[in-house]
Amino acid sequence: MSGKLVIVGLGPGSAEQVTPQASAAVAAAEVFFGYGPYLDRLALRPDQRRVASDNREELSRAKAALHAAAGGAHVCVVSGGDPGVFAMAAAVCEAIEEDVESWREIDLEIVPGVTAMLAVAARAGAPLGHDFCAISLSDNLKPWAVIEQRLRAVATVGLVIALYNPISRARPWQLGSAFAILREVLPWTTPVIFGRAAGRPDEAIAVTTLADADATRADMATCVIIGSAETRLIERPGRQPLVYSPRSSGVMP
Repeated sequence: MSGKLVIVGLGPGSAEQVTPQASAAVAAAEVFFGYGPYLDRLALRPDQRRVASDNREELSRAKAALHAAAGGAHVCVVSGGDPGVFAMAAAVCEAIEEDVESWREIDLEIVPGVTAMLAVAARAGAPLGHDFCAISLSDNLKPWAVIEQRLRAVATVGLVIALYNPISRARPWQLGSAFAILREVLPWTTPVIFGRAAGRPDEAIAVTTLADADATRADMATCVIIGSAETRLIERPGRQPLVYSPRSSGVMP
């Protein structure tokens, strides 16, 4: 007997940013797999069961969820933000590809969510108004040398960069190193946005320049957006400046 597995994105943290589709998927599921703090955001019924795990156990969590679905359960795997952006959808797909052949027959649905860079960008203006990319600074699954290469490459061709997983206790140096690399390529006046916990009560959004960007302002709840050479600031008296990337962009540096 095969059940169903749905992967849900809960957005950056505010209940208002959870989509109706995600809410309906949560209401229909029986058992929930996810990182503990994400599961804590759900108001589950007595007949719904949760299986919490650590944030570095994505693949084992995916396999456990697939095993439960293969046994007939209606399973929900929970991610913050969007499940397809540095989150659980990729882990589930990896488990399906590498492990049990029968898992390919499971009814699988991926429900999108508002990812952190979109929430932060909306608070700051329109920094993603033209071409952009997202890069995780975590080197758990790829070498730091690859991250350095990608940062230089995308900054050189004029992409706005959204940085996920910018800093942690185990790797407090990487964001500062990323800023140093980008200062070799981009004007030091390039806008930088620190967006922490966008949409939550402890939200903190700060706009600065690449010259003044201080890595200690970030933690793992922060998404950092670095503009391209063409990203602009619109000063507003008494208000935070608007950051935007013009739609008619694309001049090579």
